[in-house]
Amino acid sequence: MPFFEIIHVDSQQQAASHAIDRLTNDLNANSLNRLGLATGSTMIPIYKSIIESSLDFSKVTAFNLDEYVGLAPTNKNSYAFFMKEHLFSKKQFKNTYIQNGLAEDLELECIRYENKLNEHPLDIQFLGVGENGHIAFNEPGTSFDSVTHVANLTDSTLGVNSQYFDKNENIPTRAFTMGISSIMNAKKIILLAFGEKKRVAIEALLGDEITEQFPITVLKRHPHVTVITDIK
Repeated sequence: MPFFEIIHVDSQQQAASHAIDRLTNDLNANSLNRLGLATGSTMIPIYKSIIESSLDFSKVTAFNLDEYVGLAPTNKNSYAFFMKEHLFSKKQFKNTYIQNGLAEDLELECIRYENKLNEHPLDIQFLGVGENGHIAFNEPGTSFDSVTHVANLTDSTLGVNSQYFDKNENIPTRAFTMGISSIMNAKKIILLAFGEKKRVAIEALLGDEITEQFPITVLKRHPHVTVITDIK
Protein backbone atom coordinates (compact mmCIF):
# COMPACT_ATOMS: atom_id res chain seq x y z
CA MET A 1 0.00 0.00 0.00
CA PRO A 2 1.33 3.50 -0.81
CA PHE A 3 2.35 5.63 2.16
CA PHE A 4 1.04 9.20 2.07
CA GLU A 5 1.27 11.30 5.24
CA ILE A 6 0.46 14.97 5.73
CA ILE A 7 1.82 16.65 8.85
CA HIS A 8 0.41 20.03 9.83
CA VAL A 9 2.77 22.33 11.73
CA ASP A 10 2.55 25.82 13.18
CA SER A 11 6.10 26.88 12.33
CA GLN A 12 9.04 26.02 10.13
CA GLN A 13 10.94 25.04 13.27
CA GLN A 14 8.33 22.37 13.98
CA ALA A 15 8.71 21.24 10.40
CA ALA A 16 12.46 20.96 10.84
CA SER A 17 11.94 18.83 13.94
CA HIS A 18 9.75 16.39 12.01
CA ALA A 19 12.26 16.25 9.17
CA ILE A 20 15.13 15.57 11.57
CA ASP A 21 13.13 12.75 13.17
CA ARG A 22 12.77 11.05 9.80
CA LEU A 23 16.44 11.47 8.97
CA THR A 24 17.38 10.11 12.39
CA ASN A 25 15.20 7.03 11.99
CA ASP A 26 16.65 6.17 8.59
CA LEU A 27 20.24 6.85 9.64
CA ASN A 28 19.80 4.62 12.69
CA ALA A 29 18.32 1.91 10.48
CA ASN A 30 21.28 2.22 8.07
CA SER A 31 18.82 2.92 5.27
CA LEU A 32 19.99 6.44 4.42
CA ASN A 33 23.03 6.44 2.18
CA ARG A 34 21.97 8.89 -0.54
CA LEU A 35 20.03 12.07 0.10
CA GLY A 36 18.44 14.46 -2.39
CA LEU A 37 18.49 18.10 -1.32
CA ALA A 38 16.66 21.28 -2.27
CA THR A 39 17.45 24.97 -1.91
CA GLY A 40 15.48 28.10 -1.03
CA SER A 41 14.32 29.68 2.22
CA THR A 42 12.10 26.69 3.03
CA MET A 43 15.17 24.51 3.52
CA ILE A 44 17.23 26.87 5.70
CA PRO A 45 15.63 25.81 9.03
CA ILE A 46 16.09 22.16 8.02
CA TYR A 47 19.78 22.65 7.32
CA LYS A 48 20.25 24.66 10.50
CA SER A 49 18.74 21.79 12.50
CA ILE A 50 20.96 19.27 10.72
CA ILE A 51 24.05 21.31 11.57
CA GLU A 52 23.01 21.65 15.21
CA SER A 53 22.24 17.93 15.52
CA SER A 54 24.66 15.13 16.31
CA LEU A 55 23.60 13.23 13.20
CA ASP A 56 26.49 11.75 11.23
CA PHE A 57 26.26 12.22 7.47
CA SER A 58 29.87 11.25 6.75
CA LYS A 59 28.70 8.09 4.94
CA VAL A 60 25.88 9.86 3.07
CA THR A 61 26.16 11.07 -0.52
CA ALA A 62 24.11 14.20 -1.32
CA PHE A 63 22.61 15.25 -4.63
CA ASN A 64 21.03 18.63 -5.34
CA LEU A 65 17.91 19.14 -7.41
CA ASP A 66 19.04 22.02 -9.57
CA GLU A 67 21.48 24.77 -10.49
CA TYR A 68 21.28 27.91 -12.61
CA VAL A 69 22.86 27.75 -16.05
CA GLY A 70 25.68 30.28 -16.31
CA LEU A 71 26.45 30.83 -12.63
CA ALA A 72 29.79 29.85 -11.13
CA PRO A 73 29.86 28.03 -7.76
CA THR A 74 31.38 31.18 -6.27
CA ASN A 75 28.42 33.33 -7.34
CA LYS A 76 26.34 34.12 -4.25
CA ASN A 77 23.13 33.33 -6.15
CA SER A 78 24.27 29.90 -7.32
CA TYR A 79 22.83 26.90 -5.55
CA ALA A 80 26.34 25.51 -5.09
CA PHE A 81 27.12 28.63 -3.04
CA PHE A 82 23.82 28.30 -1.13
CA MET A 83 24.53 24.69 -0.18
CA LYS A 84 28.09 25.43 0.90
CA GLU A 85 26.96 28.38 3.01
CA HIS A 86 24.00 26.67 4.66
CA LEU A 87 25.17 23.06 4.99
CA PHE A 88 28.21 21.60 3.26
CA SER A 89 30.81 23.83 4.92
CA LYS A 90 29.41 22.94 8.34
CA LYS A 91 28.46 19.26 8.08
CA GLN A 92 30.57 16.51 6.57
CA PHE A 93 29.10 14.37 3.79
CA LYS A 94 30.75 11.47 1.97
CA ASN A 95 30.25 13.17 -1.39
CA THR A 96 28.18 16.07 -2.67
CA TYR A 97 26.95 16.48 -6.22
CA ILE A 98 25.39 19.46 -7.95
CA GLN A 99 25.11 20.29 -11.63
CA ASN A 100 27.91 22.42 -13.08
CA GLY A 101 26.39 25.78 -13.88
CA LEU A 102 29.36 26.63 -16.12
CA ALA A 103 29.29 23.43 -18.16
CA GLU A 104 30.11 24.16 -21.81
CA ASP A 105 28.04 21.24 -23.12
CA LEU A 106 24.64 21.45 -21.42
CA GLU A 107 23.33 18.19 -22.81
CA LEU A 108 26.43 16.30 -21.76
CA GLU A 109 26.19 17.75 -18.26
CA CYS A 110 22.58 16.54 -17.99
CA ILE A 111 23.59 13.05 -19.08
CA ARG A 112 26.50 13.01 -16.63
CA TYR A 113 24.28 14.02 -13.73
CA GLU A 114 21.50 11.58 -14.57
CA ASN A 115 24.04 8.78 -14.81
CA LYS A 116 25.32 9.66 -11.35
CA LEU A 117 21.76 9.49 -10.01
CA ASN A 118 21.27 6.10 -11.61
CA GLU A 119 24.49 4.88 -10.03
CA HIS A 120 23.41 6.17 -6.61
CA PRO A 121 19.60 5.78 -6.24
CA LEU A 122 18.25 8.25 -3.69
CA ASP A 123 16.86 7.01 -0.39
CA ILE A 124 15.20 10.31 0.53
CA GLN A 125 14.48 13.36 -1.63
CA PHE A 126 13.56 16.71 -0.06
CA LEU A 127 11.27 18.87 -2.17
CA GLY A 128 9.74 22.31 -2.05
CA VAL A 129 7.02 23.45 -4.41
CA GLY A 130 6.54 26.58 -6.48
CA GLU A 131 3.40 28.68 -6.48
CA ASN A 132 2.55 27.26 -9.90
CA GLY A 133 3.02 23.69 -8.70
CA HIS A 134 6.52 23.14 -10.05
CA ILE A 135 8.85 20.72 -8.28
CA ALA A 136 12.56 21.40 -8.70
CA PHE A 137 12.52 23.48 -11.92
CA ASN A 138 10.02 21.22 -13.63
CA GLU A 139 7.56 23.87 -14.75
CA PRO A 140 3.91 23.20 -15.71
CA GLY A 141 3.77 21.08 -18.84
CA THR A 142 6.98 19.15 -18.12
CA SER A 143 6.67 15.48 -18.99
CA PHE A 144 6.36 13.08 -16.10
CA ASP A 145 8.95 10.97 -17.96
CA SER A 146 11.57 13.74 -17.92
CA VAL A 147 15.08 13.11 -16.61
CA THR A 148 17.78 15.68 -15.79
CA HIS A 149 17.48 18.49 -18.32
CA VAL A 150 17.79 22.24 -18.85
CA ALA A 151 14.53 24.01 -18.03
CA ASN A 152 13.37 27.38 -19.31
CA LEU A 153 12.03 29.22 -16.29
CA THR A 154 8.55 30.74 -16.44
CA ASP A 155 7.79 34.39 -15.71
CA SER A 156 6.12 33.26 -12.48
CA THR A 157 9.27 31.51 -11.27
CA LEU A 158 11.53 34.35 -12.39
CA GLY A 159 9.34 36.81 -10.51
CA VAL A 160 9.65 34.85 -7.27
CA ASN A 161 13.40 34.30 -7.70
CA SER A 162 14.08 37.96 -8.45
CA GLN A 163 13.98 38.73 -4.71
CA TYR A 164 17.36 37.00 -4.34
CA PHE A 165 19.12 39.05 -7.01
CA ASP A 166 20.30 42.66 -6.92
CA LYS A 167 18.40 45.08 -9.14
CA ASN A 168 21.26 45.40 -11.60
CA GLU A 169 21.82 41.64 -11.91
CA ASN A 170 20.55 39.50 -14.74
CA ILE A 171 18.45 36.63 -13.45
CA PRO A 172 19.30 33.36 -15.22
CA THR A 173 16.37 32.21 -17.34
CA ARG A 174 17.52 28.58 -17.57
CA ALA A 175 18.49 26.00 -15.00
CA PHE A 176 19.67 22.43 -14.80
CA THR A 177 17.10 20.35 -12.96
CA MET A 178 16.46 16.77 -12.03
CA GLY A 179 13.53 15.59 -14.12
CA ILE A 180 10.25 14.40 -12.68
CA SER A 181 11.16 10.79 -13.40
CA SER A 182 14.52 11.35 -11.65
CA ILE A 183 12.73 12.65 -8.55
CA MET A 184 10.16 9.87 -8.55
CA ASN A 185 12.95 7.27 -8.47
CA ALA A 186 13.73 8.24 -4.85
CA LYS A 187 12.53 5.67 -2.32
CA LYS A 188 10.98 8.35 -0.09
CA ILE A 189 9.98 11.96 -0.69
CA ILE A 190 9.59 14.67 1.95
CA LEU A 191 7.83 17.76 0.62
CA LEU A 192 7.75 21.02 2.57
CA ALA A 193 5.37 23.90 1.84
CA PHE A 194 4.71 27.04 3.87
CA GLY A 195 2.56 30.12 3.40
CA GLU A 196 -0.72 30.91 1.69
CA LYS A 197 0.98 31.30 -1.69
CA LYS A 198 1.53 27.53 -1.68
CA ARG A 199 -2.11 26.68 -0.88
CA VAL A 200 -3.17 26.14 -4.50
CA ALA A 201 -0.29 23.71 -5.02
CA ILE A 202 -1.03 21.73 -1.85
CA GLU A 203 -4.75 21.59 -2.64
CA ALA A 204 -3.87 20.25 -6.09
CA LEU A 205 -1.73 17.56 -4.48
CA LEU A 206 -4.59 16.59 -2.18
CA GLY A 207 -7.15 16.63 -5.01
CA ASP A 208 -8.09 13.86 -7.42
CA GLU A 209 -6.44 15.03 -10.64
CA ILE A 210 -2.95 14.07 -11.78
CA THR A 211 -1.80 16.41 -14.53
CA GLU A 212 1.47 17.62 -16.07
CA GLN A 213 0.03 21.13 -15.83
CA PHE A 214 0.53 20.82 -12.06
CA PRO A 215 3.77 18.83 -11.65
CA ILE A 216 3.29 18.38 -7.90
CA THR A 217 0.31 16.11 -8.56
CA VAL A 218 2.59 13.33 -9.84
CA LEU A 219 3.56 12.67 -6.22
CA LYS A 220 0.22 10.89 -5.80
CA ARG A 221 1.83 8.06 -7.81
CA HIS A 222 4.83 7.76 -5.48
CA PRO A 223 4.88 4.90 -2.94
CA HIS A 224 6.17 6.93 0.03
CA VAL A 225 5.44 10.65 0.47
CA THR A 226 5.47 12.83 3.59
CA VAL A 227 4.08 16.37 3.30
CA ILE A 228 5.02 18.85 6.04
CA THR A 229 3.06 22.09 5.81
CA ASP A 230 1.45 24.93 7.76
CA ILE A 231 -1.46 25.00 5.32
CA LYS A 232 -4.60 23.65 6.99
